[in-house]
Amino acid sequence: MQRRTFLKNSATGTAGLVSSSVLASCGEMDKSVKALPQEMENVRPIVICTWDFHNASAKAWEVLKDGGSSLDAVEMGVKVEEADIENQTVGVGGRPDRDGKVTLDACIMDKNGNCGAVLCMQNIAHPISVARMVMEETPHVMLAGKGAEQFAMEQGFNKTDLLTEKSKKEWMEWKKTSKYQPIINIENHDTIGMLAIDKNGDLAGACTTSGMAYKLAGRVGDSPIIGAGLFVDNAVGAATATGVGEEVVRTVGSFLIVELMRQGKSPQEACEEGVKRIIEKNRNKLDFQIGFIAINKKGETGGYCIQPGFTYRTFSKAGHVNNPSDSYITS
Repeated sequence: MQRRTFLKNSATGTAGLVSSSVLASCGEMDKSVKALPQEMENVRPIVICTWDFHNASAKAWEVLKDGGSSLDAVEMGVKVEEADIENQTVGVGGRPDRDGKVTLDACIMDKNGNCGAVLCMQNIAHPISVARMVMEETPHVMLAGKGAEQFAMEQGFNKTDLLTEKSKKEWMEWKKTSKYQPIINIENHDTIGMLAIDKNGDLAGACTTSGMAYKLAGRVGDSPIIGAGLFVDNAVGAATATGVGEEVVRTVGSFLIVELMRQGKSPQEACEEGVKRIIEKNRNKLDFQIGFIAINKKGETGGYCIQPGFTYRTFSKAGHVNNPSDSYITS
């Protein structure tokens, strides 16, 4: 290695001497000669989230542009969707399970690898904030069901009726057939996952959902599972997922994508490989949607999905953009 380094440095030095000599003989540099391209500067701050949740990404950007932490940004960003009763996949107004109960799942992860999650929690409007309290105020990573709800109320969260009239009416209509069949890109089983880098270059991520509409009572997908629905490594990057969570769990999808970036793949390449791993296990059954997004330490982003229709938002100094994702199936 020392010899190769020496030779490389020697060659570079020789080239510099030759270049200087030639330029001197010419009198001045040829104006048509362009300098070699410089490596792109790191993009920070930046936020990326699944789907076209422009209000959520805008809120996260408010935090970041004012110098706030990536952890605060992702929490505040996804809380926008948890509070939006028109979003029937997250928080208040989420579609219930087949028994008419709205159960919420969420997780959060910081720059140091600390994480917290709540699973199958009822009656609390902001599961992402409860997940953060689990991370910061307990020795645990996950709390579930009644235990998560009790912990939330002990921490000062108010009990809230999560089932809106709109979601209740749709559930009553569904009960006439009780047929469960997720519809691709119709958000009856989706989530918001958000990743951010702050001005200090530190990463964080959050993921929150009401899960599959009309699911079996107690069902939990990938969203609150660290490594599946979300994973953050401050030295490498972060990833999060949306879609049919069972398939993401089977490949530990978000962890896989971060590890692929650790091996040198770009966020885009890593997302594509993550989707392909799922496809390999479902060759005869691709009637579902999975979408991944990722960001690396430099602030480069990527996204990929199985079916056409998935998009993801990015917000940085370059602007606020809804990015159509490339897909494995193109039509």
